[in-house]
Amino acid sequence: MHGTETIPVGRVRDGALDLLKWLALLCMVLDHLRYVGLSLDGLYVPGRLAFPWFCLAIAANLHRARNAPVTGQWRYLGWLLLFSAISEVPYRLFIDDADTLNVLPTLALGLLVARGWQQKTLFDRGLALIAVMIAAVFSAQLMFGFFGVLLPLAMLLVFRRAWYFNLLPGVVCVAANQWQILLESGTPVALMGLAACLIAPLAGLFLLRRAKNVSPPAMRRWAYVLYPLHFLLLLLVRQIIA
Repeated sequence: MHGTETIPVGRVRDGALDLLKWLALLCMVLDHLRYVGLSLDGLYVPGRLAFPWFCLAIAANLHRARNAPVTGQWRYLGWLLLFSAISEVPYRLFIDDADTLNVLPTLALGLLVARGWQQKTLFDRGLALIAVMIAAVFSAQLMFGFFGVLLPLAMLLVFRRAWYFNLLPGVVCVAANQWQILLESGTPVALMGLAACLIAPLAGLFLLRRAKNVSPPAMRRWAYVLYPLHFLLLLLVRQIIA
């Protein structure tokens, strides 16, 4: 992996990016299987890959569309905000003791921050600043908190850098995942979870750069429905098991 390599950019679909999204979705479902009532604590480890890979997908989409009209990016933000609202009730039905919002508000704010850095207009920079302020004030209410909002930007910053710069988003990812609690716990699952947070961005970037010939099913807008739907399906599984 060399600093001169970049993510493929063009009008054609990026099969590696679609694969990354499918893997992120799979890791998210595995993580949430821990709440169906079975002893599946080990799934916490692959679950740590989901959020950074969704953040990487945001950064990759911004990178690919950096010279394209911005209307598509506004639609992207609109879908995130719409399904943030739609998903909140299924999320809270499934996660009984949830003390944060679902993950989509964090991703929406992260998109604004990364987009503001990329576009450099006064309007976009202003929106990015507002997003950072919201993340700072409401960090406790956001899943993955303040550093989770910064993770898409951290991903975007390393696309054209040498491989060792990819450790930067890994550190940001660790900071977003309650590293103090995991470190103090000291259990094998907690420590492996920390390691997964650290290497997830590097692994995702490696996949995007190397898996150029894959062609998984395209993940289009309909995929947003999978987020609230998977909560309802897992809730049904929990009811059946109980």
